Amino acid sequence: MANIIIRPGWYLPEREANSEQDYQNRRQFIKTLGLGALGVGLIGCKSHESQARLEMMPGDDLPEEKSPNADLYPAKRNDTYTVDREMTSEKDATTFNNFYEFSEQKDQVHKLVEKFEVRPWDFEITGLVNKPQKLTVDELVRKLPLEERVYRFRCVEAWAMTIPWTGIPLAKIIALAEPMSSAKYVRFLSFYQPAQAPNQKRSTWYNWPYYEGLSIEEATNELTMGVTGLFGKELPKQNGAPLRIIVPWKYGYKSAKSIVKIELVEEQPKTFWNDLAPKEYSFLSNVNPEVPHPRWSQATERLLGGEERVETKLYNGYGEYVAGLYSS
Repeated sequence: MANIIIRPGWYLPEREANSEQDYQNRRQFIKTLGLGALGVGLIGCKSHESQARLEMMPGDDLPEEKSPNADLYPAKRNDTYTVDREMTSEKDATTFNNFYEFSEQKDQVHKLVEKFEVRPWDFEITGLVNKPQKLTVDELVRKLPLEERVYRFRCVEAWAMTIPWTGIPLAKIIALAEPMSSAKYVRFLSFYQPAQAPNQKRSTWYNWPYYEGLSIEEATNELTMGVTGLFGKELPKQNGAPLRIIVPWKYGYKSAKSIVKIELVEEQPKTFWNDLAPKEYSFLSNVNPEVPHPRWSQATERLLGGEERVETKLYNGYGEYVAGLYSS
């Protein structure tokens, strides 16, 4: 464990995806082929499935089954929560991802999630509660209303995004289980599926599954959300589908992805990165430009999709909502 080097994001290669023009040219080629040669050449195909595969170029995704919750997206935007910063493009937000369960290379995660099964997805709310809950994410989004909020998102590696998330205030999700007064913290547990997540199988020095935690006050703050959608659609697998947490005033690793358990506890829980490198990743992990990471400054951040750097704001700009949580 002592020899592990946890590299910041810019140490990893950011390979360029195919250009939009290349993609459109390829689609046009397929379309032309389908109207001409396929009409004659595929007469002898054995099945509709094999014909569909022949109509596709390598690298294209097979048609996905329509979601039973497609009618819920896009959800109505709550304009109380917005920012005066340009939105990150959907392409950048869904092809540059920290999700170590699949890969430590951010530009590879979206290519490695195909086998990840996110429906049905069971999760539970347990621990110090009066009414423990076991339900699926599909049941959750039908039980509680969804809303869209635009939040800043700040990675500990000093890059940032501006994202329209769709979800449910976490306080409302936790309230389903009726927390006991003795519950002081909330622990989150992510999935463990090595057969579907290649880095869980390969990188055994990490203590999978991922686990995180917040104080009960942080978890029930009005900003904290259980997220099920992104850019007006269901949450992509590479962004933490089908249910992740968003805590916008903290560094991104505090927002656990693909969670299967919310547990209310009395003692401060251990957390994944704090256990791995306690001198670099604290339990608190509030965004603070005055407190550098041991290996780089946190005074500025790079906006994803370009090279522009902007000054980082205390609590990621959400001080009016959360500063009172930390006043002495």
